[in-house]
Amino acid sequence: MKIIKKIALLLLVVFIIAQFFGPDKNEGDIASVEAFYTDTNPPEEVKIILENACNDCHSDNTRYPWYNNITPVNYWLADHVKHGKKHFNISKWNDYSDKKKDHKLDELIEMVEEKEMPLDSYTWTHGEAELSQDQIDAVIAWAKNVRLKYAFLEEAQ
Repeated sequence: MKIIKKIALLLLVVFIIAQFFGPDKNEGDIASVEAFYTDTNPPEEVKIILENACNDCHSDNTRYPWYNNITPVNYWLADHVKHGKKHFNISKWNDYSDKKKDHKLDELIEMVEEKEMPLDSYTWTHGEAELSQDQIDAVIAWAKNVRLKYAFLEEAQ
């Protein structure tokens, strides 16, 4: 029984020490998303959906919940953000070619249509990010409309 107490105490000490360490936060400038909004011109309803359901993981600015201060949760969240930004980072929108912008919007449509985005693990703690069918339809309609712009630009080149 003493060995179990020693192991538990050791684990507690490691857990406490781990709280002093954490990954870098994704706290860039919120203005970095303005180029995306200017270029794609989402209706206010869609912009609110994007802000609530997408920006935390797909931009350079994440709104962190209180539990992000707990290690190892903060590493798990940082990994989600890293992967989200790798696939689609609206803060880097101006760095994408027109062809890549079109492709990213096509992927967005597919992921939202298939209800793969936003992730369940995100909507569990961010109820406002859970999309109704009307919201899904609005995002898809907006993205398809924006894709027409990029298709036209690609043809013009």
